[in-house]
Amino acid sequence: MATGGNAIRGTRVGAGPMGEQDHGFHAERIAISYWDALGNETVRYFAAGIPEEEIPETIDSPHSGLPAGRDKDNPPALAKTEPYKTHLAYVKERRTEEEADALLEDALKQLRERRGQG
Repeated sequence: MATGGNAIRGTRVGAGPMGEQDHGFHAERIAISYWDALGNETVRYFAAGIPEEEIPETIDSPHSGLPAGRDKDNPPALAKTEPYKTHLAYVKERRTEEEADALLEDALKQLRERRGQG
């Protein structure tokens, strides 16, 4: 008598009355293509009976990480990245003392109004 394991000889682990079709592997599907700004195509599959409004218009492209849309001729634009600013550039953008005082007074006035009403 053989010992060890409880599988019956000649069977697979996990095989049973449920076949692949019961798990949905053979369900009818539709292929939707998405394109990113670099021209990469990504195909996603959806169930054939899914309503059109549940299919997303844009996804993130796995090729580039950019947004990809369903319109091949007008894919989503590349994101604009701002150049790195040095500390000096931020210093040049600072407000004058008069503007800073006016902003502070305005913020304090709004705060006092809220406290007075509350």
